[in-house]
Parts: sequence; C-alpha cells; structure tokens
Amino acid sequence: MSVQQFLEKHMLSRKIEDAVNAAVRAKSPDPVLFISNHMRKAVPSVITKIKARQILDSRGIPTVEVDLYTNKGMFRASAPSGDTTGMYEAVGIRDGDKGTYLGNSVTRAVKNVNEKISEALIGMDPTLQSQIDHAMIDLDKTEKKVPLYKYIADLSGETNLTLPVPAFTLISGGKHAGNHLAIQDIMILPIGASRFEEAVQMGSETYHHLKAVITEKYGAHGCNVGEDGGFAPNISSFREGLDLVKEAISRTGYDEKIKIAIDVAATDFCIGTKYDLDIKVPNKSGQNFKSVEDMLEIYKELCSEYPIVSIEDPFDKEDWEHVKHFSSLGICQVVGDGLLMSNPKRIQRAIQESACNALLLKVNQIGTVTEAIEVVKLAKDANWGVVTSHRCGETEDSFIADLSVGLATGQIKAGAPCRGERLAKYNQHALIFSSVVLAASQSERQTNLTYDCFELRKSLGIKQFMLVKIGGYHPDQRP
Repeated sequence: MSVQQFLEKHMLSRKIEDAVNAAVRAKSPDPVLFISNHMRKAVPSVITKIKARQILDSRGIPTVEVDLYTNKGMFRASAPSGDTTGMYEAVGIRDGDKGTYLGNSVTRAVKNVNEKISEALIGMDPTLQSQIDHAMIDLDKTEKKVPLYKYIADLSGETNLTLPVPAFTLISGGKHAGNHLAIQDIMILPIGASRFEEAVQMGSETYHHLKAVITEKYGAHGCNVGEDGGFAPNISSFREGLDLVKEAISRTGYDEKIKIAIDVAATDFCIGTKYDLDIKVPNKSGQNFKSVEDMLEIYKELCSEYPIVSIEDPFDKEDWEHVKHFSSLGICQVVGDGLLMSNPKRIQRAIQESACNALLLKVNQIGTVTEAIEVVKLAKDANWGVVTSHRCGETEDSFIADLSVGLATGQIKAGAPCRGERLAKYNQHALIFSSVVLAASQSERQTNLTYDCFELRKSLGIKQFMLVKIGGYHPDQRP
C-alpha cells in the first residue's frame, strides 16, 4: 500500500488538515504539541481494561475500588457503604465468611467486577453513561476531557449548576456513636454564607467552638468523634445536644446565619409503635418510651425553641401517615431517607401522598448514576429539596461532591469538617470553585456556576437571601 493510499484509507489528510487549521486559529506557540493533542482528542474513548480490588473504608470495613483504563488514561473510584441496607435499595455483595473480616469481605464483588462486568464493558465508550449503566443492570438481573461535575450535568441536562449548601455534622449519636444519644446526627446549615468557602469557614469555626464547649462541660474525653466525624459526648437527650450546638453557634457570632438540622433516624429506636429514647442507655428505667403523638409534640417544641429548619426521618420508615401529617404542618424541611431509600416507586408514592418534601440521595442505594439522575428529576419536578448524602462507611473518593454540583441538588450532607474521608468532599467543592474561577478569568467569560441559597431558604421559609455568582455578588431579584 502506497503512502497516498494509506492516507486516503484512514482519511488522514482531512484530519491532519483540520488539526493544522485549528492550530492556526488558536495561534499556537507550539503547533506540533497542539496538533498532537488535537488528534488525540479526535480519537473516541474506549474502555480497555477494568481492575477491581478490595480496600478498607473509613470504618475499617472492606469495600471495592476500581481502576478503569481507557485509551486516554486510567481513572479510579471507590464505593462507600452504609450501616443499614433497606429492602428497597441496591444491595452490596459481602462474602459472608465470618473467619475473614467478620463476614464483610468483598472478594466476590471484586471477582464479579474483574470477570463479568469487565467482560461486558471492555470496548464500550466510557462517556455513554446510560449504556454502561444498562449493561450492568442487565448483568444484575434483579473519554471526554471535561470536569466530572460538568459531565454529570450534561448527562442530566442540568444547566444551572450550583455549589450546594453543606450540612456539617457536629454531634453524632444513634448507630454512628457510642454515646447514649438515640438520634443519629445534629448538623448545621450555614445558610447565611455568601459563597461556599465562607460556608466551610463557618462550619469549621463552629465545630472547633463546639469542641471547646464540650471540653468545658464534659472534659476532653467528651470530644471523641463518631463515624461521621461529629463529636460524641455522653449525652442522652435531644436538648442536651442542641444546647451544646446553640452555644457553639453563639460563640462564633454567626447567629442567624447558621441554622440547625437533625437526622433522627427514628426507625433505629422504634419498638413496635413506641420510640425508646433511652435505647442506648444501660440499666434504663423504661420510662422514656414515647408515642407518635409525643414525638410530634417534641419536634414542634424543638423547632420553636431552636433554629431547626430540617428534620430527617422523624418517624419509622413505614409510618407514612405521621410523616405526611408532620410535613403538612410546614414547620421545617422533612427529609426522607429510610422512608424513600432513593427508590423511584417510594418517591412517587411520597409525592402523591405529600409524605415529605426533600429527598436524601444516596447513589449506591438506587444503584447507578442514570437511576440517580431520574429520581432527582422526580424530586425536583415535585418542588422538593434534594440532599446529596455520604454513607457512614466512606472512602476518600469525592464523587458525590461533583454529583451535587452537576445535578444542582442544592444541599450536601458529607459529615463533619473533620476526618479525611469527609473533608475530601468539601475540598473537592473548593477545587471545583477555584478551577471554574480560573477558567472564567482566562476566557473573560461569566460562569454559570453559582453558590445559591435561594431555593433552600425559600423552602425553609427564610425571606432574605443573596444569589452569589462566582466572580461577583448579585442580589437575587426573584420575588
């Protein structure tokens, strides 16, 4: 075959001409490098190899990490895990051999990735997310050089990208800590921050003031932390924890700029039709059982006494009636986690019955990115809030940070401003912020990425707010 025939067969003349023209238009100082990069981008991405391994998550429990190789590079991700698995969420595969990691090894899952999933995906275009997800769904039987958050936004059709308002865990209880507190988390929402970096500053400063408050009252041992990084002083009542957080907020001077959210995780201490607030207290008297009506009154009192604007899973995961009644009161955002399990059928039911007004999004509950995009659209179409969430067993993978921006969920729950696997998410938001600012300044264009508290404040009944665009601050003109 002659050189000319070779060029014609592979249409190289046209491709090289296009690359040269692009270099000329760009006035490239290094045309050879420019043309090389241009030609490389023109080659479609193809998955060439998939390699999974077992690693440990933040609790020291095995989980799966995967390296995905393409003709354009290697990409790595790892999967978090929760302490409970509902009947409506996707189930992770554990080996069950009690002699190895107490039955929690994931070598079967690793083998599935290295053999079955790898065989199905090699040769596919990694940018065709829906096709990849459906290929894995079929197996289950039950590279563009763009930022990950932008890739997710393109998949979902989201154009109004936002950095989320972070919900920082300050006090841990429930199954996440060894204290006597029945409820799972007490968090803060820095809704008065004008930009994400200020929100992180407010969260960090409040966290450290809380450490001082706890030390003064309970001693240094009270500053041990739970699985999500929240402090775990040996308290047993809602009010004890809320008073500590309220005092910490007061010491920061932020006051009205910070609100409180609680994750009750009521299913974990629901006994029949009663709620045992002393379920973790040894030698308990048995006098602290509360009825559903008692719990309703407790929530109403707490929301009037403390700046609580969001409550997650206030009742048992199957108690649709009382979650619906509580939501109808309109006193705070009501987030569904155990109630919904990120499951589209349960979300549809909740929308139809007005059972709650916010979705807690856990990607590995539903199973794939494509399905996660679908349930977020369901929630947004119903004018719900969406809270992207971590799991208690986390890794340093920061995927959910990009997910929260790409899907513009508006809120993210990623734990305390403490511990590497939690900070990885918040630090990724900061990286997204700085990279977008740099790109915008170099191109002298206004970015469409915002840190926008409007929807959250609106849903929480807070009237004054500010829409913040990266590169400048603009009062929100919406009514």
